[in-house]
Amino acid sequence: MNINPLDILKNAQKIQEKLGAITATGAAGGGLVEIDVNGKMEVIAVRIAPQTMEGGDVDMLQDLIMAAFTDGLAKVKEEISGEAAAMAGGLNIPGFSGGG
Repeated sequence: MNINPLDILKNAQKIQEKLGAITATGAAGGGLVEIDVNGKMEVIAVRIAPQTMEGGDVDMLQDLIMAAFTDGLAKVKEEISGEAAAMAGGLNIPGFSGGG
């Protein structure tokens, strides 16, 4: 099988574009903190409800931010797994399992 390196680069660029388009929102504290993450594992937005700081509990806020980020990462990884499985078209690729 002859593989063209330019095709590999083009496909890699398409994959990067797709990853940037995938987004998920992680939440914690019943929505008091929400963090949007893209498929490149970049934080693209953070929303903190004003009432979160009323008590002045910085430790709680830090925990909520961490939990929301972790939730967002898990959701975006799930989206990426679904996209990868769809792109693979159900092919049996060594080292890749469709399950997360």
